[in-house]
Amino acid sequence: MTFRASAGFTDDWEHFDVSVDDRVATITLQRPETLNSLTFDVYADLRDLFREAPLRGDIDAIVTTGQGRGFCSGGDVDEIIGELVRFDPARLLEFTHMTGAVVQNMRECAIPIIAAVNGTAAGAGAVIALASDFRICVRGATFRFLFTKVGLSGGDMGSAYLLPRLVGHGRATEILMFGDPVSAADAVEIGLANKVVDPDDLLEECTALARRLADGPRLAYRATKLLISREADMSLAAAIEFEAMTQALLMRTEDHAEFHRAFGASETPNWKGR
Repeated sequence: MTFRASAGFTDDWEHFDVSVDDRVATITLQRPETLNSLTFDVYADLRDLFREAPLRGDIDAIVTTGQGRGFCSGGDVDEIIGELVRFDPARLLEFTHMTGAVVQNMRECAIPIIAAVNGTAAGAGAVIALASDFRICVRGATFRFLFTKVGLSGGDMGSAYLLPRLVGHGRATEILMFGDPVSAADAVEIGLANKVVDPDDLLEECTALARRLADGPRLAYRATKLLISREADMSLAAAIEFEAMTQALLMRTEDHAEFHRAFGASETPNWKGR
């Protein structure tokens, strides 16, 4: 049971669509005319959604996608970049802290997140896909980390931390330094994406993966995500100890006992997430 405070959960997300169907949440960015570019309000809502989702108790997998032909083209040139040039340093730092909190909350959210990359994922959009746990792309999708193209550091929102761990330092340096497009096929080859599918199959593939996560041993999946995130900064000895303690706890769960029962009965386990 999830502990609750007096504050309620958000019922209506104003700046994108959120639907929950049988423990699978789908987030759809809804600015197709700008390839789902981000505004200050969209950033803030994404930050809050990924912090709130684990507390709701009715979500076990999340799919994020964009409406139309793009996943997310990053920060809106007029609504964000045009405003940032007028901000003072304190206000700028407030903004960059907010954008970074989107990624931090994604990585600290124990619920697995799937990016359904239906087209261009550029700038902050590429980082949102990067911060997800799975990335399934349509043919023709591209990743572009465009920050140096606008005179900023290639490391933004945690990209210089996450990307080398996914594709290696050499590849990450090239991608972040120059901002050149990475095709869907190349993304799979270097480990930036998991799979490339036809456009008509994208949501079906992502929903099937989300369904597998939501119907499976959910405590085990959540623990695995958190171990992967936390151990990036640990020594081997600390990581082994962390894993030992986690396994000892999971060995006392109903799901682990259910596996043993089902194995003895030659049945499929009925996972409860407890």
